[in-house]
Amino acid sequence: MTRAATSPASRPLIRSRPGISAIGARAFLFDAPGAFELAAQRRIWALTQTVRQWPDVIETVPGMTNLLAIFEAVPEDPDGVISRLLKAWERAESIDITGRTIDIPVHYGGAHATDLAALCDLSGLSDREVVRLHHQGSYTVFALGSAPGFGYLHGLDPRIHMPRKTVPSLRMEKGCVTIGGMQTGVAVLTGPNGWNSIGFADLPMFDPAAAVPALMAPGDIVRFLPERIEL
Repeated sequence: MTRAATSPASRPLIRSRPGISAIGARAFLFDAPGAFELAAQRRIWALTQTVRQWPDVIETVPGMTNLLAIFEAVPEDPDGVISRLLKAWERAESIDITGRTIDIPVHYGGAHATDLAALCDLSGLSDREVVRLHHQGSYTVFALGSAPGFGYLHGLDPRIHMPRKTVPSLRMEKGCVTIGGMQTGVAVLTGPNGWNSIGFADLPMFDPAAAVPALMAPGDIVRFLPERIEL
């Protein structure tokens, strides 16, 4: 099993230099330095293109300002692998992936907005202001991970950042529009979830029978359209 894209909430917020960790015997995780931002992700995309061409690498998994490189065999010289990754990062030039624009109709508020009141309390904003800030944003898909087709979206207004729950909801419905830390997304599975729900979207994020199962891909732009507001 490959490692899913990771969120900044599970890692140090800011690194002064790249971090490289061994994941098992054949994989290495590269963490970009600096803040969680689009510039770092664009360099991760460039690094992915380079590492993907290495003959001894069988899979690359770009995540949230990080990259997992999985090797065909256990490297005889792990320090050499680290050196290669660092040199590739130094040479990596920022690239932009031109994706699609995806519009997602949302029912804000209502029965699925179980955490909207808590977000209002934390931010000091009204429910209408929270909804406005959320749907007026334009979001870049940094990576897919944690569940099939789940997109980690960058671009959330800092005024409505909200930490993940210390005690997850035991059953959050698939389709809930959520906020977790500085990110937003759409739940793709029904089950336990530590993100904060503010609405609901009917548009499926993942269809295993489709030619392209995941609706989103890295580099896509996502817009949330207020189809209905029930506050």
